[in-house]
Amino acid sequence: MKVVGLTGGMGMGKSTVASMFRQAGVPVFDADATVRQLQADHGPALGPIAELVPQAVVNGHLDRAVLRRAVAETPGLLRQLERIIHPMVRAARQAFLSRHRRQGARCVLLDIPLLFETGSQRACDHVLLVSAPPRLQAERVARRRGLPKAEARRLMARQMPDARKRRLADTVIETGVALGATQRQVRSLIKALKA
Repeated sequence: MKVVGLTGGMGMGKSTVASMFRQAGVPVFDADATVRQLQADHGPALGPIAELVPQAVVNGHLDRAVLRRAVAETPGLLRQLERIIHPMVRAARQAFLSRHRRQGARCVLLDIPLLFETGSQRACDHVLLVSAPPRLQAERVARRRGLPKAEARRLMARQMPDARKRRLADTVIETGVALGATQRQVRSLIKALKA
């Protein structure tokens, strides 16, 4: 079974490309969706989070605004939270891979925004990066999050630079082009991966 890692900065088009893989019948593991499940009401991550930031979890519900403030105000808290979440995501990913290996899948996609940052590329046979010009990325992030472009750029600056990810990836899919052009790139890659 070929394991493909999909990554890219915010606003680069990961969800769109992951959807194209799904439509082509490739099973997709979505790391962000897994985090949301872990942090959902009464989710398995809430107990450990409450131990670190008690005021962020009330009646089995995560108050994300309180957690964001705590992270902004407390040096090292983000690292502590990552030590809770990342192993849980890795366990879910391993279960996904085992299930699809047993089912005889020829190819699966791991949609992991922090693929390189977490070392998850080591679990992949092929790393796919989605990329768009910085101006378009800032527009997408600003529109999606309802932020001024300057704030969107500040968020983007906290991520690993796209140029560095390009050097580490096996394939780069350009998403700053017409949707049909991106679809052709994805179809061609899926065909090569399944060959």
